Amino acid sequence: MRTSFAHSAVQFGTARLPRPTQVIAWLSSLVFSAACSSGFSQTGDTTCRNGNGRFEHKFFTGVTVRVGAMNNGEFSARACAAELLWNNRDLAVASDAWSVDIDVLGAEVGMGSPVVAFQIKKRDIDTRSEYEIYSLQAPLLLHTIAGGDSYSAADTNLDGRVEIWTDDAIGVDGFERIPLGSYDFAPPVVLRFEEQKLLDVSSQFASYYDGKIAELRSQLAAPDLREFMESDGLPTADNRIPDDRLHRLQRTKIKVLEIVWCYLYSGREREARQALVQMWPAADVERIRAAIVNARQHGIRAEIDGVAAAPSHRHSKPQVEVYDASTKVEWVPYLGGWGGVPHSDPDSGVSPAPDSKPKAINLFRPEPAHSDAASANTPERLDLVIDEAGKVRKAKLVGKDEDKDLIAATAGWKFIPAFKDERAVACRLLYNVRGQQ
Repeated sequence: MRTSFAHSAVQFGTARLPRPTQVIAWLSSLVFSAACSSGFSQTGDTTCRNGNGRFEHKFFTGVTVRVGAMNNGEFSARACAAELLWNNRDLAVASDAWSVDIDVLGAEVGMGSPVVAFQIKKRDIDTRSEYEIYSLQAPLLLHTIAGGDSYSAADTNLDGRVEIWTDDAIGVDGFERIPLGSYDFAPPVVLRFEEQKLLDVSSQFASYYDGKIAELRSQLAAPDLREFMESDGLPTADNRIPDDRLHRLQRTKIKVLEIVWCYLYSGREREARQALVQMWPAADVERIRAAIVNARQHGIRAEIDGVAAAPSHRHSKPQVEVYDASTKVEWVPYLGGWGGVPHSDPDSGVSPAPDSKPKAINLFRPEPAHSDAASANTPERLDLVIDEAGKVRKAKLVGKDEDKDLIAATAGWKFIPAFKDERAVACRLLYNVRGQQ
């Protein structure tokens, strides 16, 4: 039975960069009509949340991807649904979900065909979401990942290989009686499909984990670490500890666990053990080490087929060709701004043009902290490099000072990628951002 969708009005959205950041936006009725005619309505960083948002796109294989609010009789329900349509047939992807987000549309993620990947959360209180990958040739479910809180596919190194960035929410939620929301982050996990197998390739991104380790270590005050190491390692179980001291012990314990996880999940077991010895109460090291190993084995790692080796530093990484789609400037929705103007880029022509340029799935940006009518309507031109998974790999402003909030927002933008010979490719694109009153 075909899912019934409602064309809902655009509502305010909440962005994750990577933690929730409030995004303020509004759309005039004229702009909203233009957005709907192109099959897209803006809801922040998620395609549909709580019944708000709509997206529809027909891929060149003849499969239509549709996401939107469910109908409850004549009214739209505060729930989201998704389906695939082709040749008078349909395949229900989700129904009665709190949120449905399209992460990838048209990329080849190592499964032999272009795919669409949905991130689905059944209820707003759920600590995990499901990542469902469907073929866009003969529509069927290819794979589901269910252990992470969030997912994002990207060709991080622009080397022609798409990874899925997620976390081990299922493995650490409730670990040491600490709820997932109390951690700064769940342990990051990087996955990739190779020869139809889902592999853990986290060890190939050690520099990313090193950055997080350095940040966490800088947040650890020496007196707090000393106080924690003099405890029994189980401050949550001692009701005799004053609340302020208990809070310090808890925060320090969380930071140490996160440092250990970053070493462990990036394939450096020896360094993880050393960190425990250096920063954990000595009498409790063996207990916590065994608990960490057990939690990891029963976490998202139980869903994968194997672990890839760390890369050899003797070989340089291949780089994909970046096509040039910057002969036109597109408009980013900010305060409802949509539209487009022709533009000839003097730097273009270095690389060949793709057959099609990227199309927006989810774009959002924060409102400037000190905005006025004049600045809101002043265009800001962005020079973007968008990978074959439709994610922004590089972003810089052209001709003016850096807008850090805008640059940061591009990390969460999602596009249908550019195509060359019916294959998703990386490309360069110019975008203008301008508010409208």
